[in-house]
Amino acid sequence: MKSISDRAEVSVDFPDKMYMGAFGRESTFDVKVEEDEVLLRIVRKGAERREIAVHLHYYLLADILTELGKGLVQHDFLDEAHLAHLREGAQSLVRALQGEASAS
Repeated sequence: MKSISDRAEVSVDFPDKMYMGAFGRESTFDVKVEEDEVLLRIVRKGAERREIAVHLHYYLLADILTELGKGLVQHDFLDEAHLAHLREGAQSLVRALQGEASAS
């Protein structure tokens, strides 16, 4: 598990109830690459323990990345520090997709 460097908020709405949870720097995450999907787990330990798991199949993940790119082009509200971190992550993904060994 890796430490979270920022924050994540999750909500799930059902017809009769809603669940919300926040995960901050005291939380950890894990990404597991599987044959058909990517599994993202975020865990908060302690007295207010919570855990989420999101399974994303690759076509949906690709669509999400595409829409993220479109959104970033349309808006310029991110500062350079956030953009640099996103660039680094995206470049790592591109290297991995191109089959380069040093994708990390």
